[in-house]
Amino acid sequence: MPDHIQRSKVFTIVNTAVLALLSLCCVLPLVHILAVALSGKAPATANLVFLWPIDFTFDAFKDTLLNDNFSRSLLISLQRTVIGTVVTMVVAAMTAYPLSKESRAFKGRGMYAWFFVFTMLFSGGLVPTYIVVTKLGLNNSLWALILPSAVEVWSIILLLNFFRNIPKELEEASLIDGSGHFTTMFRIFIPLSLPAIATLSLFTMVFHWNEWFQGMLYNTNSQNYPLATLLQTIVVQQDFTKLAVNPEDMEDITNRTVKAAQIFIGALPILMVYPFLQRYFVKGIVLGAVKE
Repeated sequence: MPDHIQRSKVFTIVNTAVLALLSLCCVLPLVHILAVALSGKAPATANLVFLWPIDFTFDAFKDTLLNDNFSRSLLISLQRTVIGTVVTMVVAAMTAYPLSKESRAFKGRGMYAWFFVFTMLFSGGLVPTYIVVTKLGLNNSLWALILPSAVEVWSIILLLNFFRNIPKELEEASLIDGSGHFTTMFRIFIPLSLPAIATLSLFTMVFHWNEWFQGMLYNTNSQNYPLATLLQTIVVQQDFTKLAVNPEDMEDITNRTVKAAQIFIGALPILMVYPFLQRYFVKGIVLGAVKE
């Protein structure tokens, strides 16, 4: 057998083994959390549960989903994720489209491009951002969680490169037929860039769903916490009062099973969305990587 074929097989075996190990490292903690959430109070408290529930029960999930504070935080996170993703992608598309043009078609393009790159390298920092959000009166509102991260320069640069790979003849034909730039962008550029937009949308959704610090920073009332901030408060700070569980319900469950149920429910929406968007990943990531 030629050496290069043998080396290729060894690489495939090692690569498969490493990826399988990494996959287990990602999956096993989630399986453990689910097993704890589905276990009874005694084995969970005694730390006897590993990958299979003991004294199977849905009480932790039932009490978590029926809890008003958890439901409110879940709704806030859903609103933030959906609205924040739409706002970020609209801003990215409408910024990337003009920046993808040649300098002769868009005078000052280079200056605007460097302006965005500069803000990516040198941000204002935490304190100036907090002052701006506070002066705008956005504290304790959903927009305080959406607007500060609405302009994602990294997404703009990626989308700009994707737009540049679309044949110029399509844009010229559209403009000759009488379409304006808005029509050309929404009817030609956006549909042809769907893999890239789907990939960037998933990245943005994961960010909005998991980001907890802004919720704590801009909300003085815990009633306005998104789910990630609520979970961080309960799990890391061990402040279980935020959940406001009925003491009578705690006779059949324990804090550990409720925390596990909350963590699993918090991760579930992203796990459900991922399979529908992952098919765009390969094409969305490598598109624009080959330069002529």
